[in-house]
Amino acid sequence: MLKIGLTGGIASGKSKVAAMFAALGVPIVDTDAIAREVVEIGSPGLDAVRKLFGDGVLDANGRLDRPKLRGIVFADSKQRKRLEAVLHPLIRARTLERLAEIRAPYVIVVVPLLVETDFEAFVDRVLVVDCAETLQLERLMSRDGGTESEARALLAAQVDRRTRVAAADEVIDNDGPLDATEAQVEALDRKYRGLVRDCPEHSGRAE
Repeated sequence: MLKIGLTGGIASGKSKVAAMFAALGVPIVDTDAIAREVVEIGSPGLDAVRKLFGDGVLDANGRLDRPKLRGIVFADSKQRKRLEAVLHPLIRARTLERLAEIRAPYVIVVVPLLVETDFEAFVDRVLVVDCAETLQLERLMSRDGGTESEARALLAAQVDRRTRVAAADEVIDNDGPLDATEAQVEALDRKYRGLVRDCPEHSGRAE
């Protein structure tokens, strides 16, 4: 099975692009969703986060208080690395389990920090959703209701746009209208299915 790592900067449109592939019948494995699973109540992941940062990162119901934790780790790169050292192995293991269950010509694996981490080693191709930084800022402020300085801080915590695009096998330009993005997704779907037909080692069968 061909594994496509889908990544992009924050608010670049990764979720919309993943939904477009899903509409074409492509399985999606979303590591953001898995990241939430591994810190559910009663999980070893949540216990490890609590030990690292204290009970203050839990809400009144004992769930992870994501905004509070985000405020801690984005303000301090050392704290972010401590968190990643605990959670990334759990996320990676769960992701690989999901991939092992899928039988299809190819799969989209959504990994927001694919370029920043070693997850690139687990996929066959890297697909980057790209858009102008000004558009990212607009989308991010609209989505989160924050200030421009807060949005810029979130962008700065990720690898820069040039580095991300340089790591790509394919790039989707998400600056334009929705139908333009859909056309790019449809073209890539044809390309990936063609790659599978041409490569015996990627001969997964659709269910």
